[in-house]
This record gives sequence, C-alpha cells and structure tokens, in this order.
Amino acid sequence: MPAAAYAGKECVCQFRRGICDQTCVRDMLDTPFYIAALKLKGRRCMVVGGGALGLEKAEGLLACGGDVTVIAPHAGPELEALAAEGSIAWERRAYAGPADLERAFLVIACTDDTDVNIRVSQDAEARAMLVNVVDVPPLCNFILPAIVRTGPLAIAISTAGASPALAKRMKREIGELFGEEYAMLAIMLNDARGWAKGTLPTYQDRKAFFEGIVNGDPDPIALLRGGDTDAVRDLIAAARRTHAPV
Repeated sequence: MPAAAYAGKECVCQFRRGICDQTCVRDMLDTPFYIAALKLKGRRCMVVGGGALGLEKAEGLLACGGDVTVIAPHAGPELEALAAEGSIAWERRAYAGPADLERAFLVIACTDDTDVNIRVSQDAEARAMLVNVVDVPPLCNFILPAIVRTGPLAIAISTAGASPALAKRMKREIGELFGEEYAMLAIMLNDARGWAKGTLPTYQDRKAFFEGIVNGDPDPIALLRGGDTDAVRDLIAAARRTHAPV
C-alpha cells in the first residue's frame, strides 16, 4: 500500500475522505499501465517540492538529460548545490498555478501540502501533460517504476504501486542477474546495427542476424563473463560473413 494512502491516515488525494478509507487505491491493480521509455534530453521537466524527494526526482531527471526546474520556497543543501552549479534551475517560491507548467513536458509533485499536490495534478491534467504526485496514485497519470540501469541497459520493475518493497527486492535480484556483461553486449551489438541496416535487406534478415549472435553457441554472455571480448567480436564478425548477401 502506498505510504501516503492507507486506512486511518489523513486523506491526501482529491477524494477528500477526511480519514483515508483506501478508496483511491481500491481498484489500482485493475488498471493496466502502458509501459514506455521517455526521451527527456533537452525537455523541460518540473519538480514541485524541495525536500529529499525533490532531490531524488531531480537527480533522476538529470540522469536522463532533462532540463530540470525545481519550484520550492526552500530546498535542501544538495538541491541548492545543483542550482548553484547550474545543473538545475531553482525558483525559490511556492507553486503559483498553470503558468508554472508552461512549455513543460512533465511535472513531479512531492510537497507535504495536499492542496498543492492536488492543484499540480489538476493543472497538469488540464494541459494534457504528464504528472506524477509521489506516493499518491490517484493524482498520477504515470508512475515511476524501480529501475536497474547499467550503461545503456535499463530494466523497469513495476508492481503498479502495490508494493514498493517488493519492487526494490526485484530490482536487487535483477541487478545481480543482469550485470555488466549484458550492457557490454548491448554496446557491441549496437556497433553492428549500422552494418546490418545497410547490408541486410529485410527485417527478418536483421532479426536472424542478431538472434543468431545473442542465442548462439558459444554464448556471448558467458564469454564476456570470462573477460573474452575478442571472442565476442569474432562471433559478430563470423555472423556478418554468414548473413552477408552473396
């Protein structure tokens, strides 16, 4: 159950129950989520809230190349440092309304003021833009999964908000299972994409080329785990010779 929505706590969503009766999350697991990976580079991303959660969300957006603006009257020292070095813009004031979302691609609200969080959600929905209010599912139109990230490899884990603790355990176990060797193979296969697109005439030809490498014998992952990158390069070179049109 999300920390901000459980029975007996003061209601923090637009249902205004007074004391939470879990109305907002009762049907949460019945809502399928459309999983997508967003390209944030150069896009204006807003964070409303300057506490520890604001820092966490700002850093996550920065890691993906977002143009981050934080709106908060006060901020922790780490956010202040990011603003001072020019990594983020910090508007030292309270959220003022829809104009704050002008030209923004998405907004994440993480204040401790329910009224502000509701306003951000409603203003973003009115502009048909992406909004996440941390730990309050009914105020979100997208959720943030747990991410395992190694180089270009990113694996998302979501429990649809039902259990962040389970998602964290899965993140840890998946990180142990899919390590650096998978990221290395992804980079090496990416280097072969140009050749494949320029040489192999059909999608099926390109599919057979890449699947033959990934699922072939010897196993490229096992070779990389053993530190033999040259053997993997040889596998890719042999696949090129095999699949090249005659």
